[in-house]
Amino acid sequence: MPTAASRLRGMRFAHLIETDGPGGAERVLANLATEFQSAGSDNVVIVPERGEGWLARELRGTGVHVESFCLDRPFSPTFARRLADILRSYGVALAHSHEFTMAVYGTWAARRAGIPHVFTMHGSRYYAERWRRRIALWLATRMSDAVVTVSHSLARQLRRDLLLSADRLITIPNGVRHFPTSQSLLRQELGLADTDQLVVAVGNLYPIKGHTYLLQALALLASRLPRLHVAIAGRGELASPLRAHAAALNVHDRFHLLGLRSDIGNVLSAADVFVLPSLSEGVPLALLEAMLAAKPIVATAVGEVPTVLDGGRAGLLVPSADASALANALASVLVDLAYGQRLGLAAATRAGGEYSLDAMVDRYVALYAKYLSPAYRPDPLCREFLNGRPV
Repeated sequence: MPTAASRLRGMRFAHLIETDGPGGAERVLANLATEFQSAGSDNVVIVPERGEGWLARELRGTGVHVESFCLDRPFSPTFARRLADILRSYGVALAHSHEFTMAVYGTWAARRAGIPHVFTMHGSRYYAERWRRRIALWLATRMSDAVVTVSHSLARQLRRDLLLSADRLITIPNGVRHFPTSQSLLRQELGLADTDQLVVAVGNLYPIKGHTYLLQALALLASRLPRLHVAIAGRGELASPLRAHAAALNVHDRFHLLGLRSDIGNVLSAADVFVLPSLSEGVPLALLEAMLAAKPIVATAVGEVPTVLDGGRAGLLVPSADASALANALASVLVDLAYGQRLGLAAATRAGGEYSLDAMVDRYVALYAKYLSPAYRPDPLCREFLNGRPV
């Protein structure tokens, strides 16, 4: 059956990103490139030369081309020229950049190559730390054909930071595909009994992810739910401190760090509850995956999470940095299984309609098609830039 992406059959697209680890922006890029490729377009992904190599491995065997770049200084016209040469050599019809650095250089290179450019901001605000970065990103918003944010809350931040009008931004939520797992091996891997309960979180071990509060919530529930275990899939700088904290709270035997996992479906399938204890978020892919897996969800009310969870109708919302509230919410779901099941079904229904991979791809297809249409004309400032005349 033809998909929306089939409208772009035979065209060539470039996807540019400044990092290539297994993060949310990288996964969105990989999903877009492979979906477009399988629908008949030709795609090249441009990644850092000295990166982790995750994207190249993820795209192996998909037919997507991978090109690498080396950016050795913050400001480099030479780098912009090299990117433009890559775009020309592949005959790219439209370039799509992700996050700050490639939003700026992708805009520059696409304009040199004379092709449309869009970029997506996924949540990081490190551009706001320095006024030069703010100016560079503001220029990119003026010279690009479209600026996409993954959430309305991020769009509001960008408007405030860069003094943009609302019509400069388009919001396209992230989307994921559900890969059901018939039988999880994680509980066996952890040595859990059938009577044990398992709460799972997915996210790298950084302070912003709030795992310290999840650990404290586990300690608060230790006597009330003595069979409760917590497992976190992710890597990061807090692995050792979290283990030490678990030992100090005397819950080390029920606290499990799984490391970086490629089998998130297997991890989610083993969970009784999915928890998102973050202090800040956009539209986290792990949350969407848990929703599609019909898992009861407890999450902090940060960023776009309340919108994703339909104001609490598709998952319990708690204040951030509040271990007691987190513990009480987890207990309410773990004790009342029927309530948890209703929450899980509501989450799956909402995610299937709003946050599926197909929904995200359809929205990007419509965006690409708009700027590839013969009827499209860039705004006057962008047109002057394309023609090489001062504005």
